[in-house]
Amino acid sequence: MRTKFALLGAVIALALMPMTAAAQRGSSGQLNIIYWQAPSILNPYLSGGTKDVESSNIVLEPLARYNEVGELVPWLAESIPTVENGGVSQDLTSITWTLQEGLLWSDGTPVTSADVAFTAQYCMDPEGGCAQLRVFNGVQSVDIVDDRTVTVQFDAPTPVPYGPFVSMASPIIQQAQFAECTGTRAPECTDANFYPIGTGPFTVVDFRPNDVIQFEANQNYRDPMLPHFQTLTFKGGGDAASAGRAVMETGEMDYAWNLQLAPDVIAEMAQGGAGVPISAFGTLVERIEINMTDPSPDLPPETRSTREAPHPFFSDIRVRQALSMAIDRELLVEIGYGAAGQVTCNLVPAPQAFASDANESCRVQDLDGARALLDAAGWTVGGDGIRVNGDGRRLVIDYQTSTNAVRQDFQALIQQWWREIGVQANLRNINASVFFGGDPGSPDTFQKFYADVEMYANLFTGTDPQQYLGAYRCGLEPRPDTQWQGENINRFCDPAYDALHAELTQTASISERARIARELNDILIQNYVVIPLVHRGRVDARANSLAGVLLNTWDSGLWNIADWRRVQ
Repeated sequence: MRTKFALLGAVIALALMPMTAAAQRGSSGQLNIIYWQAPSILNPYLSGGTKDVESSNIVLEPLARYNEVGELVPWLAESIPTVENGGVSQDLTSITWTLQEGLLWSDGTPVTSADVAFTAQYCMDPEGGCAQLRVFNGVQSVDIVDDRTVTVQFDAPTPVPYGPFVSMASPIIQQAQFAECTGTRAPECTDANFYPIGTGPFTVVDFRPNDVIQFEANQNYRDPMLPHFQTLTFKGGGDAASAGRAVMETGEMDYAWNLQLAPDVIAEMAQGGAGVPISAFGTLVERIEINMTDPSPDLPPETRSTREAPHPFFSDIRVRQALSMAIDRELLVEIGYGAAGQVTCNLVPAPQAFASDANESCRVQDLDGARALLDAAGWTVGGDGIRVNGDGRRLVIDYQTSTNAVRQDFQALIQQWWREIGVQANLRNINASVFFGGDPGSPDTFQKFYADVEMYANLFTGTDPQQYLGAYRCGLEPRPDTQWQGENINRFCDPAYDALHAELTQTASISERARIARELNDILIQNYVVIPLVHRGRVDARANSLAGVLLNTWDSGLWNIADWRRVQ
């Protein structure tokens, strides 16, 4: 099987192939993409699921985003504001953005600074349940300077002001379309949420949630030569294996996302000759999240979502630690990802300056040490091999994740290791479109976290983890009054953590920022709120005839879809 370096080289070489002289908007015809986690909404402000955020980025775009090597580049904005060019104030309390001249929405109306300011208002509405609220942390106001210019005012010096309107998580939405969709009305605006008017290279023709999206080229796109494809079918659902085969074996699809498959399976598919796997490492970490509150169905939702009812046994750190110590991460990497995975003991594995070296003990499985911890915590082994405490409670946990072959392999192995230390894990897997969806009425979303532990992966865009680490602060828990949106799914709360994160938001020195970020990471890891498993390289697949793809692990994988084209 190719190494990740060879694969990346192949991708870059093909991406640099010259365009044909006849290339023009729509000249490449039809593009077929498959995401086996099917999108359920095209509004990234109402879902934190990667499949929803990435698919919506085909239509909705930010002012700036990160390219394939992690550099911040202007998108809808004329340039990147900095202190040096006067775009960021000397006291770091404001940043001023200017839109490119002549931008149009896909309906032909002009994009203005009012749309930018409205986007902030939409997400910051306290009753709106915005899934990306962390992006606007510390924003005091967004002031309109003129038709193309806005100034974001922060409530304190903000050394990294590139949160609002930057990357796939914070695109601009049209005020005219969403004006009546703020606050509690946000989830009710089906037309806007399924058929957003955008500035991206494609527009939505037909959207069937959890199934198929049909797009066509945006005739008002700012580059008259782009996109190269006239129509786009975005197929959702199925599984990673069928998605990989559709590109590399049968050639039915041109691009497949997130091939979370065993390395030998991917290598066999690649022999089909219709396409190749491509991979890159960023900040994606497969991990187990620990629920710090009681998920019992006997409790009302308001209680299950708060710290009013602490978890009955995870309140003891020794139990959480024992679960981590029992895991053989080297074996998980070997069977799950091969060269596209690395053992990690951190939530933040990259960039290198932000990666802590204080948690390396997790690399070695220690079953005896885990048993000793549970013994000390008062959990004795019962007649059936499952531990019980003095109150007669058995050490039984519900362990959920999305439906995926690799994740189910991980579940089975981890269940076995936990059984060896006297812990019974009841396994549950949920359709990915539901698990990562934002439906406030569903009991099965990862945000509601109606289980003891859950496993998934996500990442942060860009190269600074401030916003990412901010998700674990007190008060950001998903709950009924936020439409079950919120990032602190563990319901972890530590005032010391919050204070340290506040210090990070006020620190300009890169070396000091890295030190503080490592300390924040260590609080989460050493308190076993998060149990990291694998630093995953993202593996996608593209057809041999598809050029222009630059796999991006720092932003949306579809970030440059306008440049994709067909070659012979």
